[in-house]
Amino acid sequence: MEAQVKWVEDFKFIGASQSGHCVVMDGNGGATAPSPMEMVLMAAGGCSSVDVVDGLKSAQQQVHSCIAKLTTERRDTAPRLFTKVNIHFVISGLQLDESVVEKVTADSLQKYCSVCLMLGAGVEMTHSWEIC
Repeated sequence: MEAQVKWVEDFKFIGASQSGHCVVMDGNGGATAPSPMEMVLMAAGGCSSVDVVDGLKSAQQQVHSCIAKLTTERRDTAPRLFTKVNIHFVISGLQLDESVVEKVTADSLQKYCSVCLMLGAGVEMTHSWEIC
């Protein structure tokens, strides 16, 4: 996998993926686009959501929606690393089995989500969930 990040102006950058997609990033605290750290956070939410939805469907669960709400704590000084990340999944569907939801959300963070596993080497990664 490859990617490229090109400086545009000020602290604005354009990231281009190998698959041909582009995103704008703002290194000035997210004033005009997501900051690189926000992109990392969204990547963790996206990656784990794929695992959760796929796991629920594989377990024959009738999932209708899955929203990952991510919260973090960061160091106060540079480098401002994440120290804690929680992903709270809000899942809706028809007659969802709570034990299956618990298993697929835990498995995502502990076994399958590449982004979360990379972050987990230095960050306290936790999850929670609810069925609505």
